[in-house]
Amino acid sequence: MTPDAVRPAVGLAILRGLARRCPSCGVGHSFQGYLKVTDCPHCGEALGHIRADDFPPYLTIAIVGHMVVPLLLMTERYLAPPTWMLLSFAVPVTLGLTLTLLPRVKGGILGLMWHLGLKGDETQ
Repeated sequence: MTPDAVRPAVGLAILRGLARRCPSCGVGHSFQGYLKVTDCPHCGEALGHIRADDFPPYLTIAIVGHMVVPLLLMTERYLAPPTWMLLSFAVPVTLGLTLTLLPRVKGGILGLMWHLGLKGDETQ
């Protein structure tokens, strides 16, 4: 782990995580594949032990829900399309947003957890 004197600010660590980069150096990738957290190949920062678990999917659902539901409600109210047409639009948009945002949200949470020194196995 890098010394606290050169550790980036929490906002920078989160932004680097959102870009799916190492929160320490910002150069190496923090994921191997789609969601598997791995150690940084560039600076060697140990990230693989950090477990974000349930929070990234929960946050992704909240973000996508707050984007899609108002659009669906406004579309239903003002355009009144048939249900099949509304669903043929809503399902792919929801799925696409979810699959696009999930690794980025997980990276942001990973950056936050790394900055705070959390591993994901802490007890209350």
